Amino acid sequence: MTAVAVSETSLPLPLVRRGKVRDVYAVEQDMLLLVTTDRISAFDVVMAQAIPYKGAVLTQLSAWWLKQLGDRVAHHLLSADTDSIIAYVPALAPYRAQIAGRAMLCLRTDVVPVECVVRGYLSGSAWKEYKESGTLAGEPLAPGLRESDRLVPPIFSPATKAESGHDENITIATVIEREGAETAATLERLARLVYEFGRDVAEPRGIILADTKFEFGWRDGMLLLIDEVLTPDSSRFWAADQYEPGRGQASFDKQPLRDWLDAERRAGRWNGEAPPPTLPPEVVEATSLRYRDAFRRITGAPLDLAALGLEEGH
Repeated sequence: MTAVAVSETSLPLPLVRRGKVRDVYAVEQDMLLLVTTDRISAFDVVMAQAIPYKGAVLTQLSAWWLKQLGDRVAHHLLSADTDSIIAYVPALAPYRAQIAGRAMLCLRTDVVPVECVVRGYLSGSAWKEYKESGTLAGEPLAPGLRESDRLVPPIFSPATKAESGHDENITIATVIEREGAETAATLERLARLVYEFGRDVAEPRGIILADTKFEFGWRDGMLLLIDEVLTPDSSRFWAADQYEPGRGQASFDKQPLRDWLDAERRAGRWNGEAPPPTLPPEVVEATSLRYRDAFRRITGAPLDLAALGLEEGH
């Protein structure tokens, strides 16, 4: 049997937007259906091939985390169960294959245009800026830090939401200016709460939560946690037994894909822009396995393909 990857959906609902990974549909006036496809991007380029089960991993892992969080923070998720979603929206029944395991029925919110990033370790764009200027979003950090060093306490490091390309780090002062002091303080409090919860859950599983980003939206005067939560796409997870400060760390995400694309660029076979090169089957399979391994390590159980209505490829 062959694994089926869903690159794009076409559902009998009003399409709100189609992002790099998610297709978002309106359900009545106050709900959204978020369908996480198997599309994948790297270096800001969406690949031509999709990665089997990636969408299900991101959807089901977000749902798992929100269940673990319980009532610690209000969120937008109503259901990530395909049967429940179809029971509520019967018109989706003929489209089960497109949404199985990949869809979340959510409350609609007014999205706050700020990426709420919490960094527990110095990596990624933060390391790049620090290496050049000793700052993060223009604010000085302690001298002498190395790549991947732990940050104590973790840093709340907001960013602008970019439609394309990389998000841009901004200061808390900028968030206050744009959203108001009370909203900025609430965003930071909630982001820190969820990061610390995720860190504390991951640690005994041998996983370091290096950094992560959250989104929030307003509904009835309350800020709700929205979109994906503590997934390999929104977070940097590292294996604790391989952690070594002073260098970059391998992440539980699209690392096999990034490594292959890097090799293609170094060999002069790709210029780093669209259109991307065709991915070999072994790279697609290795990336799919990487995502499913992240799910297993974090939750303690493999992604249940049969229960989700998916079939394992051979």
